[in-house]
Amino acid sequence: MKNKIMAEIYISLGSNVERKYHIKCGLTALAYAFNLPFDALKLSSLFESDAVGFNGKPFYNMVVGLSCQHNVEQVAIMLREIEFSYGRSVNAKKFSPRTLDLDLLLFDDLITEIPAQLPRDEIDKNAFVLWPLSEIAPTLIHPLLNKSYQDLWQDYDKKSQQLSIVEKCW
Repeated sequence: MKNKIMAEIYISLGSNVERKYHIKCGLTALAYAFNLPFDALKLSSLFESDAVGFNGKPFYNMVVGLSCQHNVEQVAIMLREIEFSYGRSVNAKKFSPRTLDLDLLLFDDLITEIPAQLPRDEIDKNAFVLWPLSEIAPTLIHPLLNKSYQDLWQDYDKKSQQLSIVEKCW
């Protein structure tokens, strides 16, 4: 039997509807979907931020890192299925309230547009993605910007988006 190569992936997890409940459910669902013990997930701090792009309740956001044997297409499908199982509408607008929002940020150093944009464009644009990613993957190099996530966070205009670390809910 041939061994599959493990991919290192990073996922942004967010919610602004029953935030504590959906963050906890999202983490549990990720561990289950990838057949991993909960402690095998690399978890950033949990952050609170204002909604970006629309007027809405504040979000809880974090980044989760894990190793998996799935391909990028399988991962994209798995994340969408988890979102749908927690009430996300198939027709959900980009800037709208979310029970659970799971975005694949990185899949190793893959650069692609299909089935998802990788690396995800918002990594260096949104503090709620970059700060938590820099916590759990500080020395990892962005495959397009050729800078570490720690350096990208250090250079980020922190006045542009206010974040606060909140107590973990899991």
